[in-house]
Amino acid sequence: IGAGKIVAMFESFGSNEGVFYFLGAILSSSTDPEVHFKYIQAASRCGNMQEVERVCRESTSYDPATVKDYLKEAKLPDPRPLIYVCDLHGFVGELTEYLYKNSLMKYIEVYVVKVNPLQCPAVIGTLIDLDCSEDFIKTLLQNVRAACPIQPLCEEVEKRNRLRVLLPWLEARVAEGNQDPFLHNGIAKIYIDTNRDPETFLKTNQFYDSAVVGKYCEDRDPHLAYTAYKRSWGSCDSQLVEVTNRNGLFRLQARYLVERQSPELWEMVLTVENQHRRNVIDQVVSTALPESTNAEEVSATVKAFISADLPNELIELLEKIVLHKSADFGKNRNLQNLLILTAIKADKSRVMDYINRLDNYDGPEIAKIALGDPYRLYEEAFLIYKKHDMNAEAMETLLTNIESVERANEFAARCGDPTVWYKLGKAQLENGQVVEAIESYLKANDSTDYVEVIQAAEREESYDDLVRYLLMARKMAKDQLVDTELVYAYAKTERLGDMEEFVGGTNTANVQQVG
Repeated sequence: IGAGKIVAMFESFGSNEGVFYFLGAILSSSTDPEVHFKYIQAASRCGNMQEVERVCRESTSYDPATVKDYLKEAKLPDPRPLIYVCDLHGFVGELTEYLYKNSLMKYIEVYVVKVNPLQCPAVIGTLIDLDCSEDFIKTLLQNVRAACPIQPLCEEVEKRNRLRVLLPWLEARVAEGNQDPFLHNGIAKIYIDTNRDPETFLKTNQFYDSAVVGKYCEDRDPHLAYTAYKRSWGSCDSQLVEVTNRNGLFRLQARYLVERQSPELWEMVLTVENQHRRNVIDQVVSTALPESTNAEEVSATVKAFISADLPNELIELLEKIVLHKSADFGKNRNLQNLLILTAIKADKSRVMDYINRLDNYDGPEIAKIALGDPYRLYEEAFLIYKKHDMNAEAMETLLTNIESVERANEFAARCGDPTVWYKLGKAQLENGQVVEAIESYLKANDSTDYVEVIQAAEREESYDDLVRYLLMARKMAKDQLVDTELVYAYAKTERLGDMEEFVGGTNTANVQQVG
């Protein structure tokens, strides 16, 4: 006739024991939810709490919601059956509310400490919603100790804005040596909200998640967000740039860029699309790089500006550290070279000033570049050669590039270098200035070009000057042409006594040819 009708019959006579014993005999072989529910109901009415607890814990056949609602209404003196039903079937919030409202606080502790510590976060969340006292919550947590999972606990409490209630428990876990990032994230957030020297914590703690804590700080204190992101040293670069851009913290961003020395990060910040690029560059030039004493930081920054094709900004940068910074990099040869070369290519008007003010650059190489196409900075090249005592190259520049024999004459007189006088004499000879050329050759004490000088002097009939030149040339080279031309020059200048004396002495002149 079916178990349902038999149960109904027993109930019609008010016989809970009849229901209990009847269903107890068939319970193990039945999967009918109603059979299991009626058995639990009958056992509770008979006062057999041990059996109620057993079936609630072991049976998989009853309907959880039906049993849970019955047990709540029945308000049994021992709520353990209800605890098992709610724990096994996900009614932890309802269980907590029931126990709290019925002042069964001891059983809340029993549940989270002995039955299922993993559900402690949900219990704590519900207790907060019920305005439970913080003291009870703190005591409960201290009793659960490390068995409570950290991440869900922090999440449950944080979404209710009561994170600081966890501080004693979190600090106790830290004291045990727990390195869970969620634990340290929670402490960081509490320190930030309570202003308990958060900056020191963010700089020194090794275990919190920079991305999580940095994001938490962004709307509260962007400086702290910067500190958190910086501590990650690379993994939060884009977040750091974004928060400093949004809050105008360009000086902090510039310092980080210089210290970080990351080509990829520099490329991201110095791209044309970055609307804040000028602000960052200004801070790098004015503050971040001048503060640096690290040669690698300077080198990385300079390379970044070169890669970004920012010659004018690079000049600003180099001026700041080479011309205006007292110690570390003012004498650096590579930086001085780079400053002058960048100016040659990007801002020629600055080159002369740099050449005058700097004194530790590679002069010859830079002068060659300045002379060449497309720059043709002849005056600058001349000054470099002059400053580096490269007189021959300086004279060559005056004569070949600047094409000023007058200035060349002044330069030769000032430096008194024989090589310079020779170059001047050769140029004067090519320009038809025979007398001046002979004078220069004499000061150079150089007779290398005697054939050309003789031809030019005879053409211009400058025999007096030629005599002087040939007398010098005889000391340098023994050549019949020189002696022969000297006899001829004596004759042309009517210096017959000198001629007779010369001819009477040792010489190689072809006197017959002169006659």
